[in-house]
Amino acid sequence: MAKNAQAGYDLPMTIRHSFNPRFSLFRKGEALDFDESEIMTAAPMSAAQQAGAAAAIEAGMLEGSTVKLLFSMPGMSLTQAWFKSGFPLPRHSHDTDCLYYIVAGSLRIGTEALGAGDGFFVGRDVPYTYTPGPDGVEVLEFRSANAFDIKVLADNPAFWERAAETAGAKRAAWATEAKPSQ
Repeated sequence: MAKNAQAGYDLPMTIRHSFNPRFSLFRKGEALDFDESEIMTAAPMSAAQQAGAAAAIEAGMLEGSTVKLLFSMPGMSLTQAWFKSGFPLPRHSHDTDCLYYIVAGSLRIGTEALGAGDGFFVGRDVPYTYTPGPDGVEVLEFRSANAFDIKVLADNPAFWERAAETAGAKRAAWATEAKPSQ
């Protein structure tokens, strides 16, 4: 943690932009890969969930998404996520509120189809999932925290089998799939 003298509190060393609690700039070229940012911690999964997730990852599931941390300060963060067509996002929750804005592409959440300019709010600890549309989906995720967890709630072995099958079938196409905003 680095001390921000002006703000008077600690900031993760991973924050690369200048920070002032009253005004701050960020640039997409300086965004951290989500894994590098250490902003999200994973809650423990059951042995069955771990086995299913491992099989899906082995089949290429992680190649179906790109998530970047654009901005973070105490009490707020902004992430840009791109989920490629058909990405099998597991049902999950976070321990903070989140507002999603669809930049490009589309998704289905429950019975609702949403596209560019639409969005949705998910409260703290509310389970959810969505399915990216045929061109994938790019979303901005505004969170009311700069550190949060993810609790993977998909505990049905059939989900993980389908996720592995989908990832394996989509892997080659995902390698060349363009963002819907391009």
